[in-house]
Amino acid sequence: MTQNKIPLAFPQIEQEEKEAVLKVLESGWLTHGEYNRKLERDFADFIGVKHAITMNSCTSALEISLKAHDITKEVIIPSFTFVATANAVVTAGAIPVFCDVDIETRNTSAEHIELSITPNTEAVIVVHFGGQPCAMDDIVALCDKYGLLLIEDSAQTIGATWQGKQAGSFGIGCFSFFPTKNITTGEGGIVTCEDDTIAQKIRTLIAHGISPTAFAREKAQKPWFRSATMAGHNFRMSNILAAIGYYQLKKLNKMNDKRKALADQYDKDIKRRNLPIKTSKTQRGATHVYQMYTVQVDPANRDALVHEMRRNGVEASVHFDPPVHLQQYYQEHYPDHRPLPNTEILAKSLMTLPLYPDLTRQEIDRVLDVMEEVMVK
Repeated sequence: MTQNKIPLAFPQIEQEEKEAVLKVLESGWLTHGEYNRKLERDFADFIGVKHAITMNSCTSALEISLKAHDITKEVIIPSFTFVATANAVVTAGAIPVFCDVDIETRNTSAEHIELSITPNTEAVIVVHFGGQPCAMDDIVALCDKYGLLLIEDSAQTIGATWQGKQAGSFGIGCFSFFPTKNITTGEGGIVTCEDDTIAQKIRTLIAHGISPTAFAREKAQKPWFRSATMAGHNFRMSNILAAIGYYQLKKLNKMNDKRKALADQYDKDIKRRNLPIKTSKTQRGATHVYQMYTVQVDPANRDALVHEMRRNGVEASVHFDPPVHLQQYYQEHYPDHRPLPNTEILAKSLMTLPLYPDLTRQEIDRVLDVMEEVMVK
């Protein structure tokens, strides 16, 4: 990070993480190991579920969640998401069906989801956008009504709550530890669930189809024994990355508090400057942990505004344009869906401003100074 450039995101890595990585390197046990167990235990406790299973990405967590439940028919997802959500549905062997989102929260809702339910619907993946959970009570009730599996793509929302309950605890929770997220392992993810049988199946699927219990049992007699009980993947997280995540998790609440304070500062300064932009709305009952800070601007000028801000050293960005249903592969293979007007409006009008725990008040001033200067040209 150069002194003159304000990045979109920047991970907060401190001495504890560095020492933990060195400890793992010196131990020689670099693959799945002690820190995976520690991180899984603490993450499950934090979310309030029985099981947490470390993985190599949130995308893998989404795919495995579908495979562990034998989902092969329609899965409803919002199109206003990163393409990984839809890719996971396709690579799991299921069919993505796109639904719309609300303009103000950027999240989908039970009303939008229900419009897309058909006799072939087997699952729903909700995406908690940018740090705010969806209104989960109605979504849980809807999935119960139709007997649908509920998966939460919580890649952007670690530590947020709906009615006091953690995102990722209402259904199968899938989280990302990418460097732009609320905590990071570099690359990585984790899946959370309550069901013992599903947790065991997930652990088997991510380890080449080799059951951990069978392996432990047989290893006592034959240390070399590895027998696959199903066709699986290598989706595991290394002990090195888990060590980073273990110490990142200890700082999550503190870092989220900083994000919320910075977002509040953005809100106040945007209002004080009377800038012609709309900030996001936090629903009553939700806490927002601001993995991203997004604003809605005039779509006619959005792209030029982002380009000019980047040219002036402020790394603004866009999430998500094009939305998934307008990307080439999905237009060609999954063209049939309901109209998605809110999604298409947001894709053309939303922009993302820099936000990370170490962002300063002075840097926020500079972001908005540049934005204001560009907007009045």
